This record gives sequence, structure tokens and C-alpha cells, in this order.
Amino acid sequence: MLRSVEGSDVQVQGTNDDAQVSKLSCSRMGYFRDEFIQYFVRRASRRSPLINRGYYSRYAALRQLLEQFITAARAAGKQPQVLVLGAGFDTTWFQMARDGGGVAPYRCLEVDFKEVTQRKAAIIAKEPALHGLLQQVAVAVAEAGAGGAADGSSSNGTGAVHIDAAAGSVHSPCYSLAPVDLRDLGALEAAAAAAGFDTQAPTYVLSECVLVYMDPGQSSPVVGWAGRTFPNALMAIYEQIRPDDAFGRQMVSNLAERGCPLKGLPATPTLEAHCARLAAGGWGAADARSMDTLYKSFLPPEERQRAERLEIFDELEEWHMIQEHYCIALGRNDRDGVLPPASVGFDAPPPAQRLSLPALPPQMGPGAGGAGAGGAGLSLGLGMLGLGQGRGAGAGTGAGLGMGLLRPPGAGGGGRGLPNAD
Repeated sequence: MLRSVEGSDVQVQGTNDDAQVSKLSCSRMGYFRDEFIQYFVRRASRRSPLINRGYYSRYAALRQLLEQFITAARAAGKQPQVLVLGAGFDTTWFQMARDGGGVAPYRCLEVDFKEVTQRKAAIIAKEPALHGLLQQVAVAVAEAGAGGAADGSSSNGTGAVHIDAAAGSVHSPCYSLAPVDLRDLGALEAAAAAAGFDTQAPTYVLSECVLVYMDPGQSSPVVGWAGRTFPNALMAIYEQIRPDDAFGRQMVSNLAERGCPLKGLPATPTLEAHCARLAAGGWGAADARSMDTLYKSFLPPEERQRAERLEIFDELEEWHMIQEHYCIALGRNDRDGVLPPASVGFDAPPPAQRLSLPALPPQMGPGAGGAGAGGAGLSLGLGMLGLGQGRGAGAGTGAGLGMGLLRPPGAGGGGRGLPNAD
């Protein structure tokens, strides 16, 4: 019987709150729109331009992949579904449902530690904006009849919304939250079935800084389960890479000292290793690129330029160094020809009609103003770029404090938080 919390899992879970503060900062500065993250933040604080841009780059790349996926699935008349491993307090489904006028963007299942999902379920139950949106979508599904919601997805067997904070679960026609330990694949499979997932439908599996905190013997089966279970699917994995240079060695060391060792990094230190893991897991094709590359070549230039005008930014050397140590690996199964590389992937253009509304103008209220350049509340100020709030909310695994020394010890300079490793 697997325990819900083991060793470093406790430290990993503790980074979640700090991650939400940084995401709220990024949203309020106008990098992207997220009207729901505020409900998961107790005390707002403005982050440094480096952190804000880092979160933006990660958000923009993953959101573009998600929108490509949804657009391709809908174009084929299929039902898109998304499985988020270690979801933490992610609000993507809620924001996209709001952006879509109260229509479910896809069927969603989020899984994480029970301790995390209990808190999330309680907040959803408490906040009218959250549970009200679930109810709105449920009504739309019911009115659409047995045929399904406006996006083409059928209900999971009930039009009602059930929130059980004690159990850490939410069940509704198109959004589910479940406590799952990724080391228990039986529990993961059962949660997908309870959420109404169709193994033949186009499926997007997302893992952000989750698998890297697991032993390879525990993470590889997760990749393999997804590869075998969904013949029409994408798996996007956002993780650290390059542990063997100076920056990487310090990153690994400092994370280990904080109780969040990168257990999986020795097995996937390079882009090639990430592709090899996906191939070994049964994925038909694999690609992996650094965040530095994706920021320059994947994101639309006009959107990138808009974001770069939001704040004064003079940390280009640090920025490129950090971005070179993170990547997105993409596995693809396309049995039915629904998810071709020309439509979904790093070389595909963004959808002609974006599914997410533009960012709101910068807000100078709480959390947006002030001079705070701190990272995630964990910056040590020891002449390093600092401990960023690592999150990725491992479902039975963990996310992580992301940080690394950008200056040698003793080189001076205040600690600032690392942007990407949540």
C-alpha cells in the first residue's frame, strides 16, 4: 500500500502556494489572462521581470500546444480530453471555459496528492466563480442533451456537480478532480474511467515538473501507461535538463538540499533522452526542444514582442541560461490521423482562431505594484539567482523548487527567484 506522502513529497507540496503567487503576479502584469488564480492565493506579491517572463514563456508554449490539440480534435469531429498529472492549483480549464462563454473547452481530469486536491476542492466549493462555472457548464451539457456539450463531448454519466472536499474530489460532466498517487497506476486508470474518459478519443496528457521528481522506475511506467492506453494522444512533459554543467550541478545540489531531489534527471539529462523515454513508453513519435528554442521559434513573434514590452528587462544572460535548462518533450500517438505534426507540434503554426482571450491590461493593485523582486518567498540571497517556487504539484510524485546559481558562490548580488520550475 503506497503512502500518500513520502519523504520529499511534503517539501514538494509546500511549494504550491508560492507558485500561485508568481502566476498571479504574471497575470496581473498583463502577460496572460487568468481570472481564477486569485482564489488560490492568500497574499499577493509582485515578482521580478525574470520570473514573470519565465512563467509567461512556459504558459505561452504549453497553451499554444493545448490550443493546437483542441482545434485539431474538433476539426476531426472528435471529443478532446485532457489529463493533467500533478495539476496543483492549475486553473486552465476554468479560464478556457470562461473564455469560451461558459462552454466546456474539453473534458478534463486533474490528479494530484490528496492533500493538494482536498484544498483545491474546498476552494472550488467556497468560491462562487468556480463552482458557479461548473454549474453553468453542467447546465449547458444537460440542455445539449445526451449527444453532448457544445464542444462535442458527452457527459460522464451525470449532469450534476459533486464536490467532496474531505475526499479531495470534484465530479462534473466535463471537469473532474481526483486524489491519485502516480505510483499507483491502477488508481490513475480508475480515475480516468470515473471521469468518463474514452481511451479512443484524442487525449492530451500534461506533466509539468512532475516525473522528474520520481525515480525512473516509477515515472517510466506512467509514460508507458499513457502511451499504451491512448492511441490518439499527445503527452507534453515540461522538465529540467542539462544537469552536468555548472548551472545544472548547482541546481541539482540546491534542490536536493531543499528536500526536493531531482530523482529522474540522471535518466533524462538531454533532449535525446527525453525522446528515448517516450519511444520506450510506446509513443509513436517524439520531439523535445529547450525552452530557449521554443521561446524564439515557436511563439508568435507579435505575441512575444507584446510580452517583452510589459517590463524593463536587463537580465538576458540569466534568462537564456535558465531557458536552456528547461524543455518540453512531446510524445505523439496518431493512429487515426487526427493529430498530425502539420497541425499539432513545435513546427505547426498557432490555430487561426485562438481559444484563449487576450491578456488583461496590467493591474496596479495588490500583487502588481510595489518593488518586490523576490522570487517565490524562498530566495536565499546568497549571490545566486535564487530558489524559485517550484511547483508542478506531483500527483504522488512532486513538483519542485526550481533554482540554480547563476553566479558563483560569493559573487554577490541579492537572491532572485527562478521563473520556470514550479
